[in-house]
Amino acid sequence: MNLSALFRIVGLLIAAVLFTSAQAQEDPAKGYPNKLIRLVVGFAAGGANDLVARVFAPKLAEGLGQPVIVENRTGAAGMISVEHVAKARPDGYTLLFAASSMFTSNPVMFKKVPYTLSDVVPISTVVTFPFFVMVDAFLPIQSIRELVERLKAKPEGANASGAAGIHQLGFELFKSQTGTRGEYIPYKSTTQSINAVIAGEVLMTVADAGAASGALRSGRVRALAVTAPKRLASYPDIPTVVELGLPDLEMGSWMGLVAPAGTPMPIVRALQEEINRIVKSPDFKQRMSTLQVDPEGNTSEQFTAMISSDLARWRAVAKASNIEPTD
Repeated sequence: MNLSALFRIVGLLIAAVLFTSAQAQEDPAKGYPNKLIRLVVGFAAGGANDLVARVFAPKLAEGLGQPVIVENRTGAAGMISVEHVAKARPDGYTLLFAASSMFTSNPVMFKKVPYTLSDVVPISTVVTFPFFVMVDAFLPIQSIRELVERLKAKPEGANASGAAGIHQLGFELFKSQTGTRGEYIPYKSTTQSINAVIAGEVLMTVADAGAASGALRSGRVRALAVTAPKRLASYPDIPTVVELGLPDLEMGSWMGLVAPAGTPMPIVRALQEEINRIVKSPDFKQRMSTLQVDPEGNTSEQFTAMISSDLARWRAVAKASNIEPTD
């Protein structure tokens, strides 16, 4: 082979490489996914976040045609998991099954949060859920009005339990909307905070609907209101805060999928499409109803705007309540 022919072959090879590279740049999602995906959960196995993630993961794997494994990275109120995912390669193979507290209350309640919203790209919500305002079922308190009267009449026993920053912020919002006072007492888990109500350690609690279901169905606690915009199908007798004249008490939490910042938008869109398919499936809806959460998807832009709005709301509540972030 002469030198001229060799140069021509080399030139053709270079052109082929450049063409392939250009195609990849035009469509980063082409061929995605082609290997295992890690779905990182920031809380321990058996908790609400973990339970929903483990129902969701096989559905995502089915739609994408690749294995999806749940990986628990616990600690620091979920912040360890967020930091891990934020530093991962932005290629769609390391994703975070985020809880709302990671982005909407942690930045309010802690001084040192090793990430910001700009370190990730929100993809879509997966589920949302409201809170219950609850008291011991054996107390002579049958309504929010009677609870407010009790809080005002006996300020020495005015207190509430909770297990996360969002519960404390929810209680502060409750006080500001009802003109009451009271001390927030933190517990390690929502189950413990509900048991504190049953044991008479605290007067009331603001708790996740799913976590409260067992105690409610057993008759050990009484839910006076749900912070959802409409009554829950599984608890049709519990009024909403809107019905009770407290529309600003409407609040709740969510779980959703988040990727490292810089993840190509075609990959984000592909995942967003899959999530919105999953949340509409009858099987997933049925499984989520047993956990008292509502399947709900949206777009990356809508999810980002929702997180920003929630964060601004809770910052304002913390400021008005003089809550100082902790180390």
